[in-house]
Amino acid sequence: MNFRVSKLKWAGRARSVWTATVSIMPVLLLAGCAVGPDYHQPAALPHRRLPGAFSQPAPAGTNQVVWKVAAPSAHIPRGDWWQMFGDSELGRLEMLALTNNQNLEAAAAQFEQARALAAAARSAFFPQVTAGGTPGGDVTRTHTSVNAPQNGQAVGTAYNYDTLTAPIYLGWELDLWGRVRRLSQSAHARYIARADDWESAKLDVTAEVAGDYFTVRTLDDEYNLIADTIGAYRRSLELTQNRRRGGVVSDLDVAQAATQLHAAEAELPDIRLRRAQTLHALAILCGQSPMDFFVPTNLPERGAIPAIPPSLPSELLEHRPDVAAAERRMAAANADIGVAQAAFYPTIRLNGLAGFQSVDSRTWFDWSSRFWSVGPSVEIPLFTGGLIRANLAAARAAYHQTVADYRQTVLIAFGEVEDELAAQELLTDEWNAETEAVAAARHALEIADNRYRAGLVTYLDVATAQTEALDQERSAVQLQGARLVASVNLIKALGCSWRPVE
Repeated sequence: MNFRVSKLKWAGRARSVWTATVSIMPVLLLAGCAVGPDYHQPAALPHRRLPGAFSQPAPAGTNQVVWKVAAPSAHIPRGDWWQMFGDSELGRLEMLALTNNQNLEAAAAQFEQARALAAAARSAFFPQVTAGGTPGGDVTRTHTSVNAPQNGQAVGTAYNYDTLTAPIYLGWELDLWGRVRRLSQSAHARYIARADDWESAKLDVTAEVAGDYFTVRTLDDEYNLIADTIGAYRRSLELTQNRRRGGVVSDLDVAQAATQLHAAEAELPDIRLRRAQTLHALAILCGQSPMDFFVPTNLPERGAIPAIPPSLPSELLEHRPDVAAAERRMAAANADIGVAQAAFYPTIRLNGLAGFQSVDSRTWFDWSSRFWSVGPSVEIPLFTGGLIRANLAAARAAYHQTVADYRQTVLIAFGEVEDELAAQELLTDEWNAETEAVAAARHALEIADNRYRAGLVTYLDVATAQTEALDQERSAVQLQGARLVASVNLIKALGCSWRPVE
């Protein structure tokens, strides 16, 4: 009879819990709603649309690369853009940097951290179940007070007893207002932004490696040019000294030839110093020790500068990882508004507790030692001193900041591309003119040298022509290096490479 009564009582309690749970089911159906604004990507520029194509005003009489109106660009190749230059040594250095660069290691760690935080936010969708505080449960030894109150009087007796508990806790926040969902959306958007930051770091590092490498190659070309010129200056000095011994020229001609030779020799240490400094920076980018890092000086001739096809749309800026990261941070800030707004509403959690409890270890896990409790808890914000409203205002302000940052990033991206397009065009024009200047300077040197050998002019005319020829040839070497670096900078500004015109 007693067993039957206790069973009926247990069944009654179970029905009460089930009734309470069923009664809140209609409320659970509202969990499909989420407070706060849904994310819609704002315009990159307020009050106007982005231009469909990059454009540069072409000077009169010049040929300008034409850029078409924006069109779908998913087919544009990306990846190992440095292969466009056809330089195996550059490819080796890029692989070293991608493998060993410490800034990339830090960016990868930040990416992994963001991914873990996104997973942590997503875990809030599920019930959280934990066991007791110690591996075997909670075990306590209790001594009661002799003067503990009982019915307004002291108990008069102290007791010693053990309490052995093996609890399991259950907690689950019912996402009625979408707070958990917005938290997950925010963490996921930041995770994607970190992935874009990682790609941005890769682009920065690989572009800097290419720029430093081409600088080293340009310095090598300069060094070889001056070294060859020094050999010609030595031969000129010997010729002048022989002519002086024959009484054809004066000591002034000898002094001028010697001055020209030693001035050229003085330029070689400066070039070696600049090469060493650039090489050390390149070593750090590649994650190598600057002490034993080197780039050979006898590398084969570089390939041609990659041609820019006339079909790259302005939509290529969407490939820029910094633009993509800024857009994802907008989405995260937008979700944060929903999180702040959900704080105005009650927080409802479903709590549960079950386990075994006894005062004797022999009966600790007996079925009769079981206990359980389950039920919802509601937390209603009645008065917070303006905290919730202030947090919402802060979240909205943070969102507006990310919008401004996004638009600024897009504007900077357009500016960088326009700068590099101008550099491509104007450096090409300058290169064409410089090529003609080099040819003219060499011809002038040939004329001056012949006239000097014929005794028609002094060595000053030869020295002047030699200096002018060297200056023009050095300018041509430096200009070629600048064109290579400008090509790298254009790839970096676009965020991707392009396929050369066949």
